[in-house]
This record gives sequence, C-alpha cells and structure tokens, in this order.
Amino acid sequence: MTTAAEETSAWAPLRDRVFRGLWIGVLASNVGTWMQTVGASWRLVHEPDAATYVSLVQTATMLPVLLLALPSGTLADTFDRRRLLLGVQLGLFAVAAALTALTAADRMPPALLLVFTFLLGVGQALTLPTWQAVIPEVVPRGELAAASALGAVNTNLARSAGPAVAGLIVAQAGVPVVFGLNAVSFAVFAVALLRRPPQGGATHAERFGPALRAGGRYVRYSPIVRRTLLRVLLFVLPGSVVWGLLPLVADRELGMGSSGYGVLLAALGVGAILGALLMPRIRERVPPNRLLILSGTVYAAALLVVALVPYATAVVPALVVAGLAWMAQVSRMNASMQLFLPNWVRARGFAVYQVVFAGGQAFGAFAWGQVTQAWGLRAAYLAAAALMALGTATVRWLPLREQAGDRSAAAYWPEPHLMLEPHLDEGPVLVTATWRVKPENRAAFVAAMQAVRRSRQRTGATRWGLFRNGEHADDFVEVYLVPTWEEHLRQHEGRLTASDEREEERAVALAEGPATVTHLLPAHYPD
Repeated sequence: MTTAAEETSAWAPLRDRVFRGLWIGVLASNVGTWMQTVGASWRLVHEPDAATYVSLVQTATMLPVLLLALPSGTLADTFDRRRLLLGVQLGLFAVAAALTALTAADRMPPALLLVFTFLLGVGQALTLPTWQAVIPEVVPRGELAAASALGAVNTNLARSAGPAVAGLIVAQAGVPVVFGLNAVSFAVFAVALLRRPPQGGATHAERFGPALRAGGRYVRYSPIVRRTLLRVLLFVLPGSVVWGLLPLVADRELGMGSSGYGVLLAALGVGAILGALLMPRIRERVPPNRLLILSGTVYAAALLVVALVPYATAVVPALVVAGLAWMAQVSRMNASMQLFLPNWVRARGFAVYQVVFAGGQAFGAFAWGQVTQAWGLRAAYLAAAALMALGTATVRWLPLREQAGDRSAAAYWPEPHLMLEPHLDEGPVLVTATWRVKPENRAAFVAAMQAVRRSRQRTGATRWGLFRNGEHADDFVEVYLVPTWEEHLRQHEGRLTASDEREEERAVALAEGPATVTHLLPAHYPD
C-alpha cells in the first residue's frame, strides 16, 4: 500500500523508471543549454555594445519559440512524440558540434554566434512543448503537480550546476570546451529517449493546418488557459531582467568575472531548488493567488537589492530568494496547465504557453538591454522592480482561475448515422440540436448552455448560437458550425472530456431529455 505521504512526496514520480530516465536526460540537456548560454554571453561581454549583444543572447535563444512552438506542438499532438524528440536532439548535436569547431578555430564573430544561438533555440522550441506533453503519458494524474515541481528542480539544478561549471571551464579551458559539452548533453538526452518504448500519436493523424487551427481555437475559448497565460506574461516581462542582464551585474557592478557570473546564476538555481522542495507544504498552506502575490512581492524586493546594493554579500542571498520566488510562480502556472489541458491538445496548449513565456523573456531581455544602454543597469533593475510590483497588484482584479473537473477523454456522443456518406474534407458542417425546455427552466437552461458553448468552440466549432423556435415556444435550437466532417467526427471520438460531459448533463437536466440532433452538409448543385 502507498501511504498518503508517499503519494504527495515531491520525489514520487522518480520511482517510475521511464520518467526517471527521461528526467535525467532532460537534466543533462538543460545543463548543457545553460553552459552554452554562459559561454555565449561571456564571449560577448567585452565586445563594443556589450549590453545589446549580451541581451540578444537571451533573445536569440527565446525568439525561435515564438516562431516554431505552435508548429512543434501541432506535430507533437499528431505524431510519435518520442521520435520527434529523438530527431531534434540529433539535429541539436550536429549544430552544437559545428559551433564548437568554429569557435575553436577562432572563426566565430558575434553575429555568427547569435545565429548559432538562434539555431539551438530552434531545437529548444521543438523540444519544450513535446517534452511537457510526454510527462502526463508516464506520470499518474495524482503525481502531475509533483512532476511539475520536479521539472522546476530539473531546470534549476541545471541553472545552478550549468553556469557554475561553465564559469570555471571558461576561466580554465575556454569557451569552445563549454560548447563541446553542450553537444554531448544532447547525445545523453537522445540515449534516454531510446530507452522509452515508442508511443504513437492519434489513430488518424490530423492534417497540419486544421490541427494548428484547432489548437488555437482551444486556447481562445478556454478562459482558464487565457488567464494563466496573462499571469505568466505579467511576471516574466519584468522578471526577465535578471536572466538577460546578470552577466553585466557580475562584470560591471560586482567585478566578479566569469566564475562570479556562474556563482550568481547558481544562487538563483539554489533558491529555485529550495522552492521546489518546499512546494508541497506551500501548496497546503498558501492559496494559489496569495502565493502569486507573495512570490511577486519577494521577487520585486530582490530586484531592488540587486539595483541598490553593489555588494556580492547582499546580491547573492537576494538572488537565492528571487530564484525561490521565480520557481513558485512558474511551477504553479506549469502545474495549472498540466492539470487542465486534455491529451488531444496538450502539446499545442503548452506550445502557446511557451510562446508567451519565451516571448516575454525575449522581448523583456531586449527591452531591458536597451534601457541599460540608455540609462544604465541600475535604472533597468529599478524599472523592472516597479513593473513587477504593479503586475503583482493586479492579482486582486485578475486572479488565477483554478481548473475544475475531470479532463480525461469522454466519448459520450452517440455515433452519427447518416443516409449520406460525406467525405472527411466535406464542410462546413452545420449541426443543430433541438431542446425542449419548460417555462420555469428557461433562464437556467440558457445560462447552462454558455458552458456548452465554450465546450463546442474548444473542440471544433467556429460559430455557435442558441435560438428560440417562433412556432413552438418551448423549443430551443442550438446551432454550431464545424469546418469539416472530420473535425466533427473528432468531437465524437476523443476531443470531449468528462468535464464537458457534466456541463452538457446540466443542460440536459433542465430540458425534457436529450436534444434531437441533425447534421446539415453542403448542397452540391449541378453545373
């Protein structure tokens, strides 16, 4: 028997051999990525216009997520996620190996280094949503929150170990060795993926264009997802000042050198790891929105310390606290997405999450670099602290919305039986559902149908309406438009969840039985 303590343990998912192997592989890849970031940033820190170049390292890393995360999520929801990840890691190995060789040959000017950084960012854009979608496949739902916290531990172990090791290697052996170890890290992740059995995507793979649009519709009509993304953006935009400009803090404000830069990043990582270990207790004692306020306030205070106290003895502890606050926010948002998104659209939902997260970091890093160029490093940190405080204050009016209900697939609609045989591409399809409702239930029925509307639109409908029958006062006619017959069949076969079923049951309970459904197909006139 598993005890309750074991079920809620922060380490519980690591008991699974597959998850443990993949987690270690991702850790190796993350360590290599942070070593790469340190090497690239430090190679540019003594260039003319260093503030712009150093901030562009973060931008070049994160910008590909804006361009490719959505296509990547679509591919991951359609095909074998293991094979996709494996192919990407092999490609990253080749890019990192070329970067190592050119740097060792002293043929790596700043512009070319940013190009290679961008290419490595492309690989990360293809990896992130796919990896996030894999986690619920290997971890029980009850352990998803712990798995999300372990993801934060993974990332921040890498932030702690990677920069510290990279700083030492840069000082002792040079930047090319750091780049070479990054190439090795991708090979380690590839080996971990080879140990996981293949798992296919959808039984009938969706075509790329419709699948991409379906993912966008899901996010558009999911208020919980939209609010989570807004909270992420309000935190990441000001918070990105740390990651974007920390090399300049180490070099200009504290005079700590490359190894000191690694120490500062390690402080952030240590704080985040402490936060991850404390998260089970924090979740029990602190409500989600209060946690957002607390962590945002703490992060803003840490930014003030970095801006106003030019001593490592103060900045290092402040960065430990900032790392804890960063982890608390990001882990909370990540877990919310993991728990809410259904499997059929999980990678696409996380792709949008990554677009917002990385876009906030990329834009923020560039913007704070420009502020530093114009008004100085201290002004950038002070402005970021003010924006963080303002964003935190908005939690009162824009709180995080909690996910509710069962997100497992529920194919509860009856199979449609048509006299016609439509092609899968045929459309648009107009679906009507006629409900009979007694007068005393009409107001409650109309209110309940708003949840049904969001369900229809999340799963495929592009237009939706609810109408009264002028000839029969008790009849309500629900009408919604689906782009193709294939899209509508996917609503029948796996896009709906148990939560959607309960929302529809509320409407059925207020009507005189289930609706009478018809499917209207395009009429093809002879030439």
